[in-house]
Amino acid sequence: MKRRQFLKAAGAGLATSAAVAAPAIAQSAPTLKWRMTTSWPKSLDTLYGAADLMCKAVSEATDGKFQIQCFAAGEIVPGLQALDAVQNGTVECSHTASYYYFGKDPTFALGTSVPFGPNTRLNQGWYTLGGGREVLNEFYKKYNAVSLLAGNTTCQMGGWFRKEIKTVDDLKGLKFRIAGIAGRVLQKLGVVPQQIAAGDIYPALEKGTIDAAEWVGPYDDEKLGLYKVAPYYYYPGWWEGGSMLFAYVNLDKWNALPKSYQAILEQAAHYANTWMIAKYDELNPAALRKLLAGGAKLTGYSPAIMEACFKTSKDVHAEISGQNASYKKVYDSMMQYTNQGYQWFQVAELGYDSFMIRHSRG
Repeated sequence: MKRRQFLKAAGAGLATSAAVAAPAIAQSAPTLKWRMTTSWPKSLDTLYGAADLMCKAVSEATDGKFQIQCFAAGEIVPGLQALDAVQNGTVECSHTASYYYFGKDPTFALGTSVPFGPNTRLNQGWYTLGGGREVLNEFYKKYNAVSLLAGNTTCQMGGWFRKEIKTVDDLKGLKFRIAGIAGRVLQKLGVVPQQIAAGDIYPALEKGTIDAAEWVGPYDDEKLGLYKVAPYYYYPGWWEGGSMLFAYVNLDKWNALPKSYQAILEQAAHYANTWMIAKYDELNPAALRKLLAGGAKLTGYSPAIMEACFKTSKDVHAEISGQNASYKKVYDSMMQYTNQGYQWFQVAELGYDSFMIRHSRG
């Protein structure tokens, strides 16, 4: 057979196989309609926005065959029950922070953030390549859920206070909206921790039901208007150096998905994660300037407060690890990765960032 005739014959064969294969592939992809409940109000276009972005990406990647409808906190279940709704099958998936479920088991706190733990980069590296995903999903399996990394708030701020906090003694008796292990750490220093959903923080501060509250950072905090009722704005949020957010998927629903849909879900979650980090990096600088112009009083926690919180955090981690094997396994994995990472960051990242920060103030 001459070369031209061979190519024509091969092309005809490929065309025929494509005509047969394409419908078969399309027919093998099921049509699914899922619901995602979130822990966020729609007004928080970083947190809720990332969840909504993930849902849209799944639909676009499957030509609409796999659709996930995104719901704000309270539309299906309250914001702090998002994981419960996944566990019991009320919804197929959720977008939330794992430390909201600290009351079920302290190990939940480690998924999102831990006092004096990883920063954003190290949290991402640990979860993605450092064994974090495996140890966390082994734990989440007990709650009929699997996690997909779907957001990171970057390093958060240290909260809004109705009065100045200068010494460790100033913490005593303070009613502070704060979640997870950080609440337990501060409790040992005299704070009365409160867990309150985003939409309820402002009225609680306004009425004096609480004295202080932490949320995320300048952009989201400005949207909640916290500076109007608690003007003292502290940093850093030592309990949230780089908080991961998850899309939890009901384990039975996850296992029933075709591998292609699992891959699409995972990649859509990664897209939401990258987008959220970029969004906060873009918006926080301008939002902080706006807050300061509006009367917010920016100040750092004193070295004495930071050291007292660090020491107490170590005690709390050791205490929980001694009582909870799951916590110890996840925490040890995280901190081994984190400590090695910070040693590297000191070599290059810290020196470079410190130099550039000094020269960015001109």
